[in-house]
Amino acid sequence: MLVSALCALAVSGTALTGCSKDPNEGTNGVGKLPPAQILSKTRKAAGTADAVRLSGTVVTSGRTYKLDMRLKAAGATGSVTAKDATFQLLRVGEQLYLKADAGFWSAAGHDGKADAAAVDKLDGKYVKVPAGDPAYKKFSGFTDKRLLLDGLVTVHGTPATDGYKEQAGVRTIRITGDKGAGGTLDVSLKGTPYPLRLTRAGGAGTLTFAAWGKDFALEEPAEGDTVDYGRQLPTS
Repeated sequence: MLVSALCALAVSGTALTGCSKDPNEGTNGVGKLPPAQILSKTRKAAGTADAVRLSGTVVTSGRTYKLDMRLKAAGATGSVTAKDATFQLLRVGEQLYLKADAGFWSAAGHDGKADAAAVDKLDGKYVKVPAGDPAYKKFSGFTDKRLLLDGLVTVHGTPATDGYKEQAGVRTIRITGDKGAGGTLDVSLKGTPYPLRLTRAGGAGTLTFAAWGKDFALEEPAEGDTVDYGRQLPTS
């Protein structure tokens, strides 16, 4: 029993001798590879997957965003929280929509009697974001699968392995950059070596990846649920 317990610790990442069990037995085998090669394989797997669900936090330009997005090449749907405001994003093809409640629009600068009617009009509706609007460039990045994964699925500095972990019940091999200072990435040891959890360098957020390759419905909102903003959208 003692030997079994010690070997279980070895499988979870603690190096012990005298255990015959191969920690990569029954896995996809990537745990045996050099860290740079594991990183290359998981980036390739992420890039070729048809769809993914991404959730967690991202810190960029001094702002913290909480994301829960489902992404595929044809578009995306999900929610973004910035400060105390949560809004929905929907992109179908090139058309981007933003949906939020009256509180969001009021906080964005639409207070006062003159704007009360505009706030009521926007409340709970899908607002079309024109491609030339600054808000389009700012928010469409949260809906771009290729752009997000290319920028996120990596660690910085010299990659190394940091033992065997577990994410959502799936065993993983952890890759670190510069001994963790450059972030950590947990790669699935089951099936395709998809990335499952990322801790970004410098406290820039933590993200989980799920539902790899699982398609989801994506369609334009009903005409009655859609409005045009009529001027530049807020980006804060």
